[in-house]
Formats: sequence, C-alpha cells, structure tokens
Amino acid sequence: MAELYIENFDDTELFEPKEETVNFILNYSKALKIIKRNSLEFEMLQN
Repeated sequence: MAELYIENFDDTELFEPKEETVNFILNYSKALKIIKRNSLEFEMLQN
C-alpha cells in the first residue's frame, strides 16, 4: 500500500509552500493570543 503513495513523489515542488501561505501563517500566529484561567482557555485574534 505504501508504494502507491510514494511512487511518483520525486518532484519536491509539490511540497514547497507559496510565500504568501507562509506569510499568512506567520501573521496569524503573531496575532493569536491564548489566555488560560483555571480550567478555561480563551483564544483571541488581535488585529
């Protein structure tokens, strides 16, 4: 079964993300704030 999935994966371009995708994820992670209070967890996006 594994051979079916790895057979044609010599082309590494399939796994390289676009620059805009990387920037989006980085900016999202910079804006995300998580606050933990007792057993509660709050997630906030700060723009």
